[in-house]
Amino acid sequence: MAVKLRLTRMGAKKRPTYRIVATDSRRPRNGQYLELIGTYSPIDAENQVKINEEVALKWLGEGAIPTDTVRNLFSKQGIMKKFADSKKKDK
Repeated sequence: MAVKLRLTRMGAKKRPTYRIVATDSRRPRNGQYLELIGTYSPIDAENQVKINEEVALKWLGEGAIPTDTVRNLFSKQGIMKKFADSKKKDK
């Protein structure tokens, strides 16, 4: 099973909010997911992002592949840097 970290669309028409989820890559975009990692609201002035770092690092450590958008959100929050640093410490 290939696990991906990707966005699931929520919210009303023309007012999207997204959930950042870990899911099987074969599932539909808004289908069932394994675990909720955080939320992203692009409409808000600050592009509000809330991410549970522990859960995100757990899934990255288990080999989950983030989509380009999720990777950018993680990078802005500093999660990708923490993940890279943890991999260097393991070696």
